[in-house]
Amino acid sequence: MDVIQNPDKAVQASLRFLQTLVEDYHPRNFDVRFWDGSVWKAETPTPDFTLVLKHPGALRSMFRVTDSDLSLGEAYIYDDFDIEGDIFKVFPLEDHFEQGMPLEKKARLLKLYLSLPKAPSRVPSRAANLKGQIHSIERDRAAIRYHYDVPSEFYALWLDKNMVYSCAYFKTGKEDIDTAQEQKLDYICRKLRLKPGERLLDIGCGWGALVIHAAKHYGVQAVGITLSENQYRWANERIKREGLEDRARVELLDYREVDEPEGYDKLVSVGMFEHVGEKMLPVYFKKAWELLKPGGVFLNHGIARDANIPWKRGTFGDKYVFPDGELEPIWLTTRAAEETGFDVRDIENLREHYALTLRHWVRRLEAHHDDALKIVDETTYRIWRLFMSGSSYGFEIGRHKLFQTLMVKVERAPSGLPWTREDWYCK
Repeated sequence: MDVIQNPDKAVQASLRFLQTLVEDYHPRNFDVRFWDGSVWKAETPTPDFTLVLKHPGALRSMFRVTDSDLSLGEAYIYDDFDIEGDIFKVFPLEDHFEQGMPLEKKARLLKLYLSLPKAPSRVPSRAANLKGQIHSIERDRAAIRYHYDVPSEFYALWLDKNMVYSCAYFKTGKEDIDTAQEQKLDYICRKLRLKPGERLLDIGCGWGALVIHAAKHYGVQAVGITLSENQYRWANERIKREGLEDRARVELLDYREVDEPEGYDKLVSVGMFEHVGEKMLPVYFKKAWELLKPGGVFLNHGIARDANIPWKRGTFGDKYVFPDGELEPIWLTTRAAEETGFDVRDIENLREHYALTLRHWVRRLEAHHDDALKIVDETTYRIWRLFMSGSSYGFEIGRHKLFQTLMVKVERAPSGLPWTREDWYCK
């Protein structure tokens, strides 16, 4: 049924609210399907997605607070509405909501909002509820457990065969995710210029893919550390299957707990830096400096935010995905590294690579929806689908960055590095 002819008062109240909300969003590229099956058709010949309102109070839930990121996110994961079709096309619409609007329009929307059917009461039971001092070792462990204690088999449905949970590296953009992640692992090893017999520490090693790759293909003695017990068990089991127990191991440790008097020739951190936090940057880089031998190289691979966008707590990602995570602008990272003594040698922004990586992950997750529900519930599935697709959009528009920062432990001396980067691209 065309919603315009629908006599239902709740449907008409919801339609009036939506019409006002998106009156300046053209062309409207999506259908809206109401709980009774009636449809408000898109302005485009073919809609990119369909917004499915599950009950009369859906819009009340979706816009219950002014922070649309959290309000819309919670309404989606708790099934007040659904998104059918291309979820990546939803996020320009959310951006439109957050750009601000004239007071006159806000007043009209508030009046229409108050005429909407009331939403059912709900307790956001899945939100993280961490205790203790932020970025203490104990609280960081709790934050990691919240995120990574989802069964590893769930991640295995949509990650690559090596379980790499960080930005892949695409040479053409046409590669499958397995190839692109293999390329990333090798690219990092070449940037570090690993040599047989060197000692490598991987800070926040995930399921051990880089530790295994470096030991297997570059002959190093590789140690990884993680706070996730699931990752710790998975990684060491795979190391055993690969027959690399004499060259690789993974330990259950916080980076602040590593005590290695002999030191390491090379350090790497891939996708862990987001958990460190601004106030802990001096501690993080001081520990890296202490663990690295003189002349050693440290590659820090992490997400950053646009320096013009302030960091907010209480967002959907903070409450449901990475509690206590922080994205710092790159200048803050390099300043902390240089104040520690590191010589920053190279900074590469791979944000487009992460946008594409996340698209691969979301499509693989969607393709395994039924399999995912044998491992986790629908809410968990929706959390990852929404967060990863929104993150992809953030990387595409430059709101988020992905930096690989290469630095050397030298004190007023030549770095010992080659004059050019040519050897990084030799394969």
